[in-house]
Amino acid sequence: MNCSTLVYEHLAIFASVTYGIFFVIGTIFNVFALWIFCCRLPKWTETTVFMVNLMMADILIVLTFPFKLYALLAPWELGYKVCEMLIRIYFTNTYMSIFIITAISCDRYLAICHPLKYKGWRTPMKASLVCAVPWTLLLIINIVNTAQQENGNLTTCFVKVRTEPSEWNLVSSLAWFLPSLVLISFFSVKILKTLRDSITLDSKDRRSFRKAINLIIANMVIFVVCFFPVHTAYIVRYLADSTNASCHTINHIQVFIRVSTLLSNANCVLDSVCYYFAAKEFWEAVSKRKQRFQKFRSCCTS
Repeated sequence: MNCSTLVYEHLAIFASVTYGIFFVIGTIFNVFALWIFCCRLPKWTETTVFMVNLMMADILIVLTFPFKLYALLAPWELGYKVCEMLIRIYFTNTYMSIFIITAISCDRYLAICHPLKYKGWRTPMKASLVCAVPWTLLLIINIVNTAQQENGNLTTCFVKVRTEPSEWNLVSSLAWFLPSLVLISFFSVKILKTLRDSITLDSKDRRSFRKAINLIIANMVIFVVCFFPVHTAYIVRYLADSTNASCHTINHIQVFIRVSTLLSNANCVLDSVCYYFAAKEFWEAVSKRKQRFQKFRSCCTS
């Protein structure tokens, strides 16, 4: 069964303006950040590898925004296959972005909480392998799903009109997003505790550590605000479809999905800004703590 999806005029206008802004700013910021990390840094580190992969995923997401805008303002006339390809690009890179943000949190945790114990684990080559695994996994999933997908006729895109429960929405929320949320929360709490314990009376060091603490909190808040509502909406929609909810109820849920999707898309713009400016302050704090730890260790062993 299909439910015709209502698009409220004020929501359509707001979404149109938002997608236009996200596309322009997201493209500029992410391309600039990608240029900085690829061309202006003296050498590649594990942080550089993660950041380049994150920017690439975000750029691919941003490139789908003009098509989202088109689908919002006019009947879809680009065909089923184009719509299917764009949806796969959007969701593949969204979950790749979530994975890399989780990997960055893990890398920070190892660097600040265990600066010497796991030093050999943190290399650009290993970071590349960490990124290659989910890219490959998501590519295989898309190839398999594409081979099983049947053609169809569409009048709209990026909107679920069929009321059959979508297992992908449930799996992506519970098996991909939820573990990432738990891990990022764990790493962030551990890092914050370690940084706060490392703050000294030295005013210069204290400023660096406090900046790093504020940035960790900001990253965590941005991740939760951007991704938690939309995955909650996916689960609610799955439950509504599974219980044969009325089209009236499904339409209201779809409005919730549209609004929460706008929030999740904001992450593509915020990533480039937040992680680019976070790098300097955070790694300054890491360097200071590592030097202090090495001095302490040398005193104990001498």
